[in-house]
Amino acid sequence: MSSTNRTVVVTGIGATTPLGGDAASTWEGLVSGTSGVRPIEKEWAAEQAVRIAAQIAVEPSEVIPRPQARRLDRSAQFALIAAKEAWADAGFTDKAGADASVDPDRLGTVVASGIGGVTTLLDQYDVLKEKGVRRVSPHTVPMLMPNGPSANVGLLVGARAGVHTPVSACASGAEAIGYAIEMIRTGRADVVVAGGTEAAIHPLPIAAFGNMMAMSKNNDDPQGASRPYDVDRDGFVLGEGAGILVLESAEHAAARGARVYAEAVGQGISADAHDIVQPEPEGRGISHALQHLLDNTGLDPAEVMHANAHATSTPAGDVAELKALRKVFGDDADHIAVSATKSMIGHLLGGAGGVESVATVLALYHRIAPPTINVDNLDPEAEANADIVRGKARKLPAEGRIAALNNSFGFGGHNVVLAFRTV
Repeated sequence: MSSTNRTVVVTGIGATTPLGGDAASTWEGLVSGTSGVRPIEKEWAAEQAVRIAAQIAVEPSEVIPRPQARRLDRSAQFALIAAKEAWADAGFTDKAGADASVDPDRLGTVVASGIGGVTTLLDQYDVLKEKGVRRVSPHTVPMLMPNGPSANVGLLVGARAGVHTPVSACASGAEAIGYAIEMIRTGRADVVVAGGTEAAIHPLPIAAFGNMMAMSKNNDDPQGASRPYDVDRDGFVLGEGAGILVLESAEHAAARGARVYAEAVGQGISADAHDIVQPEPEGRGISHALQHLLDNTGLDPAEVMHANAHATSTPAGDVAELKALRKVFGDDADHIAVSATKSMIGHLLGGAGGVESVATVLALYHRIAPPTINVDNLDPEAEANADIVRGKARKLPAEGRIAALNNSFGFGGHNVVLAFRTV
């Protein structure tokens, strides 16, 4: 089947995050305003300037058999856990081919990671130095490959339409979902398993991010450290985990009687061309991505009632995003309830777009916007440009079709905006 304008819907969700080992517990934590940030209780953390992180709530060792886990980087373990949940949630009982409701030649995976198998790479280098060449694991290369998570998810479900891995720093997970939407819209696939994963809580990334002054050093108050839009925000908190969606053409979903969470409307993409790490301060690149989304999807700005903001809790980035929303949406920005869920789960880098897309879809499905926590003193620039959901969750309009945005931006100037809509 070939088409260039097929409607795409979300039929399955899965997640493993600092708030829970599945999508339901993660959503419950987000709505209740729970922080998943805690001290890093490992010996190596004692010498670090940053000693806190949003660590996974349920260790993969509790879910994945040990023989399988030994052949998978931690990032791939997260991806498999979330993908298994999403696949079952979509109503698929077996891998493609065995499950007659999906053709393996019409099934793809797009799972991204910003850093990939960094823990495997660094740990195996330590093995090489300390124990010698013969002790390096023969599984090292497939474990450290950035495409390892997507390939392993592809093997899990039996995907043959394509297995892809966009790498665009902290925009990677969102770009993966946008790529998946286009695979279905253009007729390459009927079903795509897509999202993002990251596992980078390791001495070197922590030290590197800390030394570039990107991370919060509020070690004495871990749960209050990630504070988007607060005047005292001092950097992001590193998180880990994965979020996966099962995307499907509306026709394919209807034919098998699938439950639909939301429509995946489309994406908007741009680049800042400003700096390798600093965001363009006026949000011009973000504005272009938002406008690209509106121009290429026909989304009515008046429909957009919610935005899951990128908002990492950095002084420059948080406000630039809100300026862009105001510039593109004008007065319609007044009715967009903005949530910064990184205040609770930290920043999952390449996994952020996946987990936050799960949150955005559930916000529409339940018509509830999660809160932004730890905003004790709202930045006046943020208050002037957007309606920030603070303190507790807020109900979204109960009637009519409404839409929501998930924004993701990354080092290198990558900007990706996704839009979802109720059905």
